[in-house]
Amino acid sequence: MDWREFLGSVITHPGERDRIASEIGVHSITLSRWVSGESSPRPHNLRQLLRALPKSQRSQLQSLLENVSSDISDFEIDMSEQEIPYKFIMEVLDARASIPELLRFWSITRLILQQALRQLDPERVGLAITVVRCMPPREGKIRSLRESVGLGTPPWGGDLEEKALLLGAESLAGHVTISCRLEHIGDLQANKTFLPAYQVEHEVSAVACPIMHACHVAGCLLLSSTQIDYFAPEARLSLVRGYANLVSLAFHPHEYYDPETISLHIMPPAATQQRYFSGFRQRVLKRMQESAKTEHRLASTEAEQIEWQQIEESLLYLPS
Repeated sequence: MDWREFLGSVITHPGERDRIASEIGVHSITLSRWVSGESSPRPHNLRQLLRALPKSQRSQLQSLLENVSSDISDFEIDMSEQEIPYKFIMEVLDARASIPELLRFWSITRLILQQALRQLDPERVGLAITVVRCMPPREGKIRSLRESVGLGTPPWGGDLEEKALLLGAESLAGHVTISCRLEHIGDLQANKTFLPAYQVEHEVSAVACPIMHACHVAGCLLLSSTQIDYFAPEARLSLVRGYANLVSLAFHPHEYYDPETISLHIMPPAATQQRYFSGFRQRVLKRMQESAKTEHRLASTEAEQIEWQQIEESLLYLPS
């Protein structure tokens, strides 16, 4: 028996086939194509397949796969990858206790995003993670969200903060922040849900999870993948929830808002917004230099926030 025949015997029962497909993040018909030889799984799919099987079947399938490729023997099927390491959680708590207030948000979010990228995209198939924050309200209502700290693996650049935009009701992030409920879309090009789906370059599937504290929301954790149904496995969604909860530690209590105060507008597309962000850093620096001549000297975070608010104001009143 070769590995395809063995897999065929495993997925004979429809319920087991659907369970394994869900754990891997592929359609059940894909498993049948692997069995028939119509297609072959990629290395990261094989790793997920081995994880999804019971221990006895996992060992047998790995042995059969080793007859085909010696690379399989190097696979380390570490089931602990389905949970956030306890040691890392303690590292985040230590950082929250020791990092100065001015640096807390940036330091903690980058620490968490780096770990999340390693755990959620070990094969580096292409993943982007961004912390999306509520823009402070004017006249009592939050009208947009701001992409903040972001990291990615190729084809996305390492640091995504320089490409940050404002998001609104047209986005998955906006819907999740309003509803305070995790949502994911398996295929953005064939989106059959009622969820809004503002799609960026290279993005095929996406998930967003609200960042909550005491029934109030600060924004969401937004993840994009180059793979179809990448966030379908429940174990992966559980990790996303866990990392969103950790990110909540980076926010100050006043940055959480009652969901009733959120009334998002539809924001212009990226091409339109980019014109307004041109020269952003230079304007922030100029604002800081000018404030140095006054009694209230602006920190970089304060100057950035003022610039973001001015850009938001300009975009909100653009003609439709």
